[in-house]
Amino acid sequence: MTARILVVDDVAANTRLLEARLGAEYYQVATSHSGLDAIEQAQAWQPDLILLDVMMPEVDGYETCKRLKDAPKTQHIPVVMITALSAPKERLRGLEAGADDFLTKPVDYDTLLARVKSLVRLKRLLDEWRIRGETARALGLGGDGAGPPSVAGARALVIDDFEPSMLMMQDGLAREGILAARVSTEIDAIHLAATMNFDLIVLSLALTNQDPLRVAAKLRAAEQTQNIPLLLVVDPDQKSRMLRGFDIGASDWVLRPVDENELRARARNQIRRKIYQDRLRADLGHALEMALTDALTGFYNQRYLMRHLRGLMEAGQPQGLAVMMIDVDHFKSVNDRWGHQIGDQALRAIADALRRRIRVFDSIARYGGEEFAVVMPGTSVDEAKSAAERLRTAIAEMQFYPEPGLRHRLTVSIGVSSTGQPDIAPERLLQSADQALYRAKREGRNRSSYQEAV
Repeated sequence: MTARILVVDDVAANTRLLEARLGAEYYQVATSHSGLDAIEQAQAWQPDLILLDVMMPEVDGYETCKRLKDAPKTQHIPVVMITALSAPKERLRGLEAGADDFLTKPVDYDTLLARVKSLVRLKRLLDEWRIRGETARALGLGGDGAGPPSVAGARALVIDDFEPSMLMMQDGLAREGILAARVSTEIDAIHLAATMNFDLIVLSLALTNQDPLRVAAKLRAAEQTQNIPLLLVVDPDQKSRMLRGFDIGASDWVLRPVDENELRARARNQIRRKIYQDRLRADLGHALEMALTDALTGFYNQRYLMRHLRGLMEAGQPQGLAVMMIDVDHFKSVNDRWGHQIGDQALRAIADALRRRIRVFDSIARYGGEEFAVVMPGTSVDEAKSAAERLRTAIAEMQFYPEPGLRHRLTVSIGVSSTGQPDIAPERLLQSADQALYRAKREGRNRSSYQEAV
């Protein structure tokens, strides 16, 4: 997996060294020697990751990171800050500025490459959600694109079998408003994670009675927990296990002895990232629903119907496949006499009647203005004809009152077609049903007609 990486350091030798190391791993690397130039390059080049030195003249790394994270064009780009300063307060300052990680010079390249792979993988995923979410919002189908809310009220699961450590992490997270549950065994962790919705899992790699990496692997494999950020708590001598944890899918780590402020900052960053991802997924789900369904009736639309029908026919239907085209008789007169609002009420009433009387594995769509289509897999000719008459009768018996005390009789004409041949095109099947529908209308409406698709 290649990626574009921007290396920012005012010392040319440092940028050359990182450029050579990353280039050897087939990453595309650009370099910058000042904070202001880095901001301009990031906006123009849109890298997948920024490696940012802290100690720079004019605008230091902390301010550069803050400006990058405040700008809409660059706020989604992961930033790893690199510095010779190793004090916890310096790491915390970088994380508070919005950095996604903080590495100390001299850089351990195995650790750096693990972080690069993890952050680039996550960015690619979030980019996909972000682009789709922006498209949905541009079409008026998504959310407002607001930033993530406070993490207060988020839920975390702490997995550790050392009681003082568990209590310290639980208390630290609580000061951020994060509600933390504590477990000490793999069985309890898997069970609790499967039954409750968590926003973060904190896993100690110092578990004594079970393999913490196996716990991590099970959490990543389970559908309920595979997208929950996983924060590892690592002893300084556990570098190889920490790197293995990132191969499994860990999101971040914090070193022991755990600094409470750093724990809070890393937890906050991971939870906010999950909130961002969840919001984009919800926007996409809403956009897909809007794109594939009719707002008035809640039925699928013609686009979905065609794709679904084609899939059924390609899969083969040994018991036969039938389609009904249903058109409301004299619907224009309803709109002309009582207006479109009453017309919409009539369509919703008809839709509800149809919905209640089709089988659970049938699919119904609003095909046009007052026209509906029903796809019925595994249906013989006689069954399709009987279903059409059942629906037609149900509509004719409806009690629809466009104004108080005045019942208006709604009726429909139905065209039915079916085929057992896999080489019939979906368009041909629908065309045959449509031809049968027009025959029903010519013969007096409020009736059904059948035509085989050949």
